[in-house]
Amino acid sequence: MTIYVDVSSAVHAKAGLKRYTENLVRELGPLLGERLHLFQNSLGRRGPLLGWEEHPTVGVRHGYRTWRALVLLRQALHWPMGNLLPDASLFHATEHLLPPLGRIPTVLTVHDLIFERYPKYHKMMNYLYLRTAMPLYCRRATAIIAVSQSTRGDIVDLYNIPPKKITVIPEAADPNFRPQPAERIKAVRRRYGLPSRYLLAVGTIEPRKNLSRLADACSPLFAQDLVDALVLVGSKGWLYKDFFRHLESLPWRDRILRTGFVQEQDLPAVYAGALLTVQPSLYEGFGLPVLEAMACGCPVCASDTSSLPEVGGQAARYFDPQDTEEMTHCIGHVLRHPHLRQEMAKKSLVRARTFSWKSTARQTLNLYRRVMDSSI
Repeated sequence: MTIYVDVSSAVHAKAGLKRYTENLVRELGPLLGERLHLFQNSLGRRGPLLGWEEHPTVGVRHGYRTWRALVLLRQALHWPMGNLLPDASLFHATEHLLPPLGRIPTVLTVHDLIFERYPKYHKMMNYLYLRTAMPLYCRRATAIIAVSQSTRGDIVDLYNIPPKKITVIPEAADPNFRPQPAERIKAVRRRYGLPSRYLLAVGTIEPRKNLSRLADACSPLFAQDLVDALVLVGSKGWLYKDFFRHLESLPWRDRILRTGFVQEQDLPAVYAGALLTVQPSLYEGFGLPVLEAMACGCPVCASDTSSLPEVGGQAARYFDPQDTEEMTHCIGHVLRHPHLRQEMAKKSLVRARTFSWKSTARQTLNLYRRVMDSSI
């Protein structure tokens, strides 16, 4: 049995996809041993996956854009590419890109269908590609992993995929996300110039993250001296210029801080040092920052949409992401009540422990076995 997992998103450092793939492979390694092989595009240009240099890796030398165009073309033409995977028993596509592999069974992880729900928040070419490719990939996959019940519902509703074909296997926070010692928090605050009282939002800067409304919601909180700053951690994604123009128009713009790049080992202390983490997104396939914050003992306020209530459960507080006043009220209520924050922090730690990458890997391996058994 040889199982190939596509690690391209991890090699190319694609935000949440990177964490999903890295953590899944790390936990599958001990379970599969020599049966686990890796696949990536741009092989020879980038990679191999850090820490897996000696592990069997195959792939193609095409860059990402060329590769995904080729994959879609060959899927449309029913032109198999199984020769890329010697002795493959199964292939797991961990991002939204599924090569046609003939008789080789495939598992496709679908992280979200946000481009379907909010097409105006995607670049046109990317939207057109995904709108053409994703229904095809979902139909052609032998089995699908959805990272949340919300995403599973989208796949069923939008693409009419039979529910029995889709298994929900949630993500988890990396084990590095845990409560931090006070001295560590102090050192990281000093390194990034963070004040003692800050709200935190983590994620790529793009329209669906709803950061303009969050910035507006913070204005009364600054005026009431409930918090010193809103700290934004995340790189620029796409269609972000309107957000930066909006920031320039705000009287409190100097209290909205962008950290730029935050080293992976520093991010847990950035979470742990925050009064509160806010996830104001209009839509999330899973919402990993919610879980990361909770694993660090940081209370969370989040949107009441899509997958976020699934992740936060009873430990978080929720608001309508399109209602700025409700967002302000929700965040302000938590800030005004230190005992509530302490209670939420305790519940957050308990909630975060119900998710683990070991469990995700075991559930994924069980699905592999079911798929391979049914393909014999």
